[in-house]
Parts: sequence; structure tokens; C-alpha cells
Amino acid sequence: MNSPLPPAEELALIDRELAQLDARRLYLLARRDWLLRLLRQSGAAPVHWGPASSGSPASSGSPAAPAWSAGPAKEASAPSAQNVLLTLGAVLLAVAALAFTLVSWGSMGIAGRSAVLAAVTVAALAAPAVLLRRGLRSTAESVAAVGLLLTVLDAYALYAVGMPDADGTGYTAGAAAVLAAVWAGYGSALRTLRIPLPAAVVAAQLPLPLAAAAWQAGPLGLGWALLVTAALDAALALRVRAAAVPAALLGSAALFVGAVQSWSAGSAAQALAPAALLLAGAALGAAAAWREPRAWGAALVGGVAAVAAVAGVARPELAPGWAVVAHLLVGLPLLAAVRVPSLPGAVRRGAVGAGVVVGALGSLAAGAAVAPVLVARLRVLEEVWAATTPAADPYGPGAAAAVALLLAAGAAWWLSRVSSRPEPGVLAVVLGWSGLFSAPLLLGFPVAAVFAAQLAVTGAAGVLALRSSGRGAGIAAAGCALAGALNVSLSALDGRAATFAVWGLLGAGCAAGAAYGPAARWVRSGAAVCAVGYATGLLVAAAALTDLAVVWWALPVLAVPALVAALGPGLGAVRLPAEIAAAVSGALALALSAGRPGTLALALALSGVVCAGAAVRPERRVLGWAAGALFVAATWVRLADAGVTAPEAYTLPVTVPALAVGFMRRRRDAQASSWTAYGPGLAATLLPSLSAAWVDTDWVRPLVLGAAALAVTLSGARWRLQAPLLLGGAVLAAVAVHELAPYVVQVAGALPRWVPPALAGVLLLAVGATYEKRLRDARRLRAAIGRLR
Repeated sequence: MNSPLPPAEELALIDRELAQLDARRLYLLARRDWLLRLLRQSGAAPVHWGPASSGSPASSGSPAAPAWSAGPAKEASAPSAQNVLLTLGAVLLAVAALAFTLVSWGSMGIAGRSAVLAAVTVAALAAPAVLLRRGLRSTAESVAAVGLLLTVLDAYALYAVGMPDADGTGYTAGAAAVLAAVWAGYGSALRTLRIPLPAAVVAAQLPLPLAAAAWQAGPLGLGWALLVTAALDAALALRVRAAAVPAALLGSAALFVGAVQSWSAGSAAQALAPAALLLAGAALGAAAAWREPRAWGAALVGGVAAVAAVAGVARPELAPGWAVVAHLLVGLPLLAAVRVPSLPGAVRRGAVGAGVVVGALGSLAAGAAVAPVLVARLRVLEEVWAATTPAADPYGPGAAAAVALLLAAGAAWWLSRVSSRPEPGVLAVVLGWSGLFSAPLLLGFPVAAVFAAQLAVTGAAGVLALRSSGRGAGIAAAGCALAGALNVSLSALDGRAATFAVWGLLGAGCAAGAAYGPAARWVRSGAAVCAVGYATGLLVAAAALTDLAVVWWALPVLAVPALVAALGPGLGAVRLPAEIAAAVSGALALALSAGRPGTLALALALSGVVCAGAAVRPERRVLGWAAGALFVAATWVRLADAGVTAPEAYTLPVTVPALAVGFMRRRRDAQASSWTAYGPGLAATLLPSLSAAWVDTDWVRPLVLGAAALAVTLSGARWRLQAPLLLGGAVLAAVAVHELAPYVVQVAGALPRWVPPALAGVLLLAVGATYEKRLRDARRLRAAIGRLR
């Protein structure tokens, strides 16, 4: 029988097809049993046809024996059962050999021991060759595994009898080397076996590290042993891919040992030996990446190791901050590999990755040193305008942190110029701003010089955000500008002059940015919001210089929303964000004036005037509602401050003409909403009266108010007007609840405690049982109200 495939591959193919056939047969037998049970239950007579083989009933066309005479379905395929049996047999033989070596060894003489072990080992190692010739590959694998284990037991027995005084670690190293060689030769002789060669690779990892431990070579000796073993594994990985895993693990362990020794070195001389280990590891990584296109990770790790080796020699002689600079000076030039096309792709990619890793670690270290310095400036908030700005910390990071950030920023900027990715540009902006913003503070400049430099850096970031065409860099610049403005603004609270100077300059810059037409709209909107915020802050600071009480600070703050409302359409695309920021300023003014009712009423009235003035423009008509609400609130506050107990005397004279005006408007414009025509007039009396009735213990006001609310509700229902119907109904319901509340409380106190929960449960059940009907009723009610004017 001729076949184009080698015998080993054809045998594996046949085994796979047989396993698939066994699986299919198992499924068909299970299906057959289910059908037989179904036929037995129905009482039908099943007809079973046997397999179509020569001499079978199926081949002759006659029915076979009844279906229930067939044996049960098999639950395991033949190869699976064979593997389980062989594995179990190998384990039992291994346990027996181990027990013989450990327990029965001492009852035999030296000749008998040697003869027994030699005979058993030779037989176990020779048997797989015979089994393979007969096609019993699985059995050969199991017996070979037992034979390999017996060689380990032979080595142990030799040590226990022949060399009991020898060093255990050294003997183990030598035995591992011998076993690795023997297993490798055995696996090469019988290439069909899959166990010996991987076992030899595993055993080969032990000799050099164990020898280093036996000779007490120290951490560096162990590192060299690990590295040499990794190099041998890397060389073997060119032919056996499985060796790449131990090569990576042992190489990483060796580099870790070298890095620890380099970092713990107390002088440059002591760092030379670890540096040599790290450089050797770097060379090994570069060589692996040079030969294997997918091993760029080895080049990356090797590049980082080379940086640690070179900079580690200088580290003991430098301060911690400058040690970071030294690592950056050594590692960042690796980024230039991106412009060297002659290098293999894996080496080039790994070198660039190593430069990125070193830059990222250096930037994080420098940023971690700078952040506490910037945060410490915010301690001025504990006592504003106290002029207690601390001097530069002599134990701080100094200029090294700023230099490290600027180096990383320069490298990121260069990388953004030679690559098409946006990330380096974003990093360049953030790192450059961080270094320039923190440099004057770290260098111990005078306070005025620090503020001037930081304002310039913040302004530069803002200009970059306004002029940036790239969205990523623009967002990064805007975020840096905002962070710098916030930090320097809060730091300026240490002195009065600094507050006005810094806030004034930043506010002017934000206003200029909001007016810069070519910039993106979102950048201009943010600048407009910041400009309104700085204007508000300056007015609050100016008010704080006077002897006025805090409640009177609200009046100058209201100038900000008044100015924004006056500019109106002149603000262009930033009008809406500016008006929202102005509304926040108005809310701040009301909060400042809340301590005195008279001042609060005045602030509410002035706010109403601002809203009314803005509502003059057609596109801001909605502010008329806000103006009306503010005027009514001002009136209520004024009446409450005057001790008025009968608000109707003040509200009815407003309600009557307001309703008359609304009636005239409805006469001229039948499409006008009832909320516009009658809402303000009705609310002017109903709501203050409801507030008074809610705290009134007499019955006259609730009765009159309820009657008036009922009349308003009926009027709204009669003429199909939404505002009278809803306002009158809400006030009538509130009055009813107020009147019934004492009786409800009295009845609830008289009832047993289980009654209210029971009633609530019954109500929930009733609502749930008619949920869909209630939902339809609610929709009809909403539609009916929506049709009202």
C-alpha cells in the first residue's frame, strides 16, 4: 500500500478518523436506545437491521434479532479507554519503582541492587523501540515515561549508596546534566516518542543554576547561570519552539537579579558587575529578535535592561531626581530606531518600545514628585489673603523633575513628527506644560516671577488650544490651560494684589479667547464660561475689600448677568454658554443675599429686572416666566419681612388687572396659551394665599380660598382652559388635605396598627388588578389636558 504521507503522519490521521467514527457511533447508539424506549411505550413492534457486513442479516435482506437484544451503548471510545489504561498502568509502575527504591532497597546487596535497577531501566528504555515497530505508540509512550522515571531513581540510588557524603545540590546539578544528555539522545534515537525531548529540555534548566547555588556564587553568579541557560534555550528554540518559553522565563529572572543588584549598589564600582549582566541580557534579547521576527518583546526587554545597565552605573553618584534624568538621557535615544529601516522589524519595534517604556516610567516618576508641590500651594485656602506663601522646599525634587518632564516632552514631540499617530502629540503637550508650569516653582523663583511664568505657560496652552487643528492635541492643551488657570488662581488668593492681577489677566485672556472666531466652538465656549467666572470672582473680591456685609456683595455680582444680558446677540456662538454661566452668577448673588430678607428681596427684584430685559428679545421670551417668578418671590419675601398676615390685600390688586390683561389678549389672539394669559395673575394670589392658609389655624381663610379655587377650577373646565383648571385644582386639593389632615391623624391613631398596612395592600391589589385600565385612563386624562389652552 503506497501513500504520499509519511507513516507517522498517516498513522496520526487514521487515529483521528477512527476517533471521529467512534464518536459518531456513540451518538447513533444513544439515539437508537431512545427510539427503542419510545417504541416500547407505544406498543409497536420494532424492526432492527444489523450492520451491513457480509453474512449479516442486513446484507441478505432478512430482519435481525429484536432490537432489545442488542447490548448497551458504549460510553467511551476505544482510544480514550486505551489512554486511560496506559496512563494508569504507567503511574502504578512508577509508584512501584519508587516504593522499591525507598523501601526495599536496603534488603538487597549492592550487586543485587545494581542488577535489578540496571535490568529494569534497560528493559523500560528498550521496550518502546519494539512497541513502536508493532504500531503500539501509546503503549510505547507510557513505557518510555516509566523508563525516564527509572533513570531519575537510578541517579538517586547512586547518590544514596555510592556518594552519600557528596554535596546534594552539586550532585543534583551534575545528575540533571547527565539525565538531560541521556534523555536528549534517547529522544533523538526514537523521534516518534513525544516525551523524552521535552523532558530533556526541562532537565537542562537545572544544572547551571544548581551549580551556582552549590558553589555559593552569590546573586550575580546565579544571574549569570540563569542567563547562560536562557541563551542555550534560545539557541535550541531555533529548532525546538518549546524551548522559547524557558528561555524567556530564565532570561527575565536573570535580568531581574541584575536590576536588583544594580539598584542596591552603593557606588559606581559596585554597579559595574550588575551592569555587565544586564548588558549581556540585552545582547541576548537583541540577538533573539534579530533571528526571530516575532520576538520583538525580547528586544524591548533587552533595551530596557541596557538602559538600566548604563544609567545604573551613574545612579549611585546622583540624587534621585537626577537619576531619573540619567535614565531618560540613555533610554530616549532608542526612539531613533524608528528612523533606521536597515534594522530588522522586530529589533526596531523592540527598541522603540523600550524607549517608550523608559520615557513613560521617567515621566511618572517626575510627575509623582511634582504633584505634591503643586497641591501644597493650595494650603493658602486655609487663610485667604494672609500672604503666607511658603518658600521652596529644600528637600523637594528640585529642577530635576522639571528637566525630566521636558526631556520626555521633547522626545514625544519628535516622535509625533516622525509617526502618524496622535498619541505622542498629546503626551508632548501634557508633559511640556507640566515641566514648564512646575519649573519656576521647583527652582525657587520669587512669588511674582512664579506667577508671571505660570500665567505665560497657561496662556500658551490656551493659545495652542485655540489654534490647534488636531483634536487630540487641542483637547490636551485646553485641559492643561484649565488645570493651570485653576492652580494659579487658587494660589493667588494668598495676597490681595496677586488675586486681582492674576484673575484680571486670566479673565481678559479668556474673553479674548471667546472672541477668537477661527477657534473651535467648544474651545470658545469654555473660554466664555471662564471669562464670566473670573468676572464674578473679581466683583466678589472687590466687594470683600469694602466694609459692607456679605449680603450686600450680591449687588455687584448681579452686574455680571446684567452685562451678559445686555450684550445678547453680540456674543455670537458663545451666547448660550455665557448666559448659563451668568445664570450661575445670579444664583450665587441670591445665595450671598439670603442672610437678610430685605437684601434678598432686592436681589430677587433686580434679578427679575435682568430677566425681563433679556426677555425683550424674541428668542429669549421664555425668560419672561423667570422674571415673573422672581418678581413674585421678591414680593413674598418683602411681605414676609414686613410681618404681613393677609397677603391677599397686596396680591389681589395685582391679580385683577393681570387677569383683565390676559382676557384682552385672549380676545385678540384666540391661540394664546391660558398659562400666558391667566397663569401669572392667578398664581399671584392663589399661591401666597395657600402658603398663608397652610399655617393658619382659623377656618375662614381656608374656606374662602377653597371656594375661590373651586370657582377657578370650574371656570377652567367650563371654558376648557388648562391654567385655571390645573392651578385651581391643585390649590383646592392642597386646601382639602390641610383641612382633613388633623382628622386623618386622629382616625389613624384610633385604628389598630395593622389596619393602615392592610388598607395599603388592598389599594395596591386593586390598582394592580386594573393596571391596564388605569393606564388607559391616565393617557386619556393627559390627552384631554393637552387639548386645553
